[in-house]
Amino acid sequence: MEILKTFGLYILTALAEILGCYLPYLWLKQGKPAWLLIPAILSLGIFVWLLSLHPQATGRVYAAYGGVYIGMALMWLWLVDGVKPVMTDWLGVVVCLLGVVIIMYGREAIAKLSG
Repeated sequence: MEILKTFGLYILTALAEILGCYLPYLWLKQGKPAWLLIPAILSLGIFVWLLSLHPQATGRVYAAYGGVYIGMALMWLWLVDGVKPVMTDWLGVVVCLLGVVIIMYGREAIAKLSG
């Protein structure tokens, strides 16, 4: 259950970060209105707050978060940008998510196995 809670929090965190970066992109590159910067700032503030909710050491949280972010960025690519990821993209996501689990829970698993 702890793993699902951690991944859910990471997913929300990634969505907040991606949205917070996507809205300024729309303004800068696609001529959308500047008021989009207001929800972008709020979204990035939520991103920072969500990262602070993890009980693990900060560096470990950031390292593991990167793997989840990669998966969410590819989902964004597909669902928002309309570009379907290829098999190697998904393979990379699986490798990254395996890394997330190892970083976040590997030492605990080894400690339990060691007795």
